[in-house]
Amino acid sequence: MNKVQPIKESPLKSFFAGIVIVLVFIVALLVFLFVMGNPGNFEGGDPNNHPLPGNYLGIVFKGGPVVPVLMSFFLMVLTFSVERMLTITKATGTGSIDAFVRKIKSLLSSDDVSGALKACDVQKGSVGNVIQAVLHKYNDMMKEDAMTKDQKILAIQKELEDSTALELPILEKNLTIIATLASVATLVGLLGTVIGMIKAFAALAQAGAPDASALSNGISEALINTALGIGSSALAIIAYNFFTSKIDTLTYSIDEVGFSIMQNFGAKSK
Repeated sequence: MNKVQPIKESPLKSFFAGIVIVLVFIVALLVFLFVMGNPGNFEGGDPNNHPLPGNYLGIVFKGGPVVPVLMSFFLMVLTFSVERMLTITKATGTGSIDAFVRKIKSLLSSDDVSGALKACDVQKGSVGNVIQAVLHKYNDMMKEDAMTKDQKILAIQKELEDSTALELPILEKNLTIIATLASVATLVGLLGTVIGMIKAFAALAQAGAPDASALSNGISEALINTALGIGSSALAIIAYNFFTSKIDTLTYSIDEVGFSIMQNFGAKSK
């Protein structure tokens, strides 16, 4: 009996998410301290002073210690999006899913199961693997005499469900991280802004006399965090919805072919 074998991931892949999170945060922190915090970005060559006019690196640096956290969120979204894109592209297989589904349905209507199996070998990917396993079960049930027709159809359906269950976790892995970043990035950005506003008003209170220029600078620097948080969150939401849609398309294709296989079996079996 042929079954889809779960893909065994290497230890390195198992720790991929943790490694990425640590490395990305280190990169973000180094960029924040040594690129954005470069003295050349500030008046008098002192990071404690205001950024030079039009120097956006210095302006972002003034957003405070929450900035590298938000930068790491942004880089995480990019990294996991690229990783998911590669995985889902590989799972799709070598050709168009729609064309593959039409070909399998056409071959089944012609009772050419061996041709359908060869098409699965060519397509590869998650859809090809699942359909290949179901077709092998189809052949086994056609030769089975000890089971009723309904039992055979249920066996094929169970093979479809089991094979799909082995493939889907691979496709959905790390999507939870992207979804979490979509919510957390905005909240962390707002937190950074609130902290920055508190510091701006505290500095104004210590100065004694109202200084509209200093207050406006403090507020604009604090709002950098909100901008970074919203930007990271928006990218994460777009990425999550895009990949979820891709996975739904693959799942629908598997279900469509699986239904055709069971329908074909019901029409031709005893």
